[in-house]
Amino acid sequence: MTRVILCGCNGKMGQVVTSFAGEDAQIEIVAGIDISGEQKNSYPVFQRFLDCQVEADVIIDFSAPQVLDELLVYSIEKKVPAVLCGTGYSKEEIERIGEVSKQVAILRSANMSLGVNILLKLVQTAAKVLSEANFDMEIVERHHNQKVDAPSGTALALADAINQVLSEEYAYTYDRSKERMKRKKKEIGISAVRGGTIVGEHEVIFAGADEVIELKHTAYSKAIFGKGALAAAKFLKGREAGMYDMSEVIG
Repeated sequence: MTRVILCGCNGKMGQVVTSFAGEDAQIEIVAGIDISGEQKNSYPVFQRFLDCQVEADVIIDFSAPQVLDELLVYSIEKKVPAVLCGTGYSKEEIERIGEVSKQVAILRSANMSLGVNILLKLVQTAAKVLSEANFDMEIVERHHNQKVDAPSGTALALADAINQVLSEEYAYTYDRSKERMKRKKKEIGISAVRGGTIVGEHEVIFAGADEVIELKHTAYSKAIFGKGALAAAKFLKGREAGMYDMSEVIG
């Protein structure tokens, strides 16, 4: 049994995770953290980590970056590993997460779905071959009109995955309206679309001379992210200090 503290428990993703946890005999949500403090579920909900004295094996976080510092302090003090599912972290916050991972196990992923994490591996394989053939690389992501950050954390993760196998030689271009010039060879274009109720779409385009290859993932519901977070929590329970990601969960 993996005992979970769910941060952001009253939000949309928090409720999705709660629902799936109720159907999983290997998971028990023992407490929730939510700024509202509203008792929506069978487990106790606290407004701050400081108020929570419930013993747990793992924290799952689907809250906003503003909660990060308090979560990390709690994680270190209680020696509770954390699955960080949020996006929009600053460079300083990412560095802080890295420092904390030296003391306690941390799994951070911009996207918890199995499909996206397979896509990350596929684009690396493609990039290694197609970059040598002078293919241009573009990423287009689409989300609902309530999403605040852009580009998405997953789009940046895809770009980073490509750049990692290309010796970090590529620059990212987010807005082509600012400069009137031809596309540079070593760049990855990243575009964001916001509209309607799109759950999440990520498309990686490899455009060469007279041919185009497109690799795409579409999320039709938030369920895939909830299932992935629970799988990550089971994986992280009892792990030694260090930084982990979803590629290790899916094997």
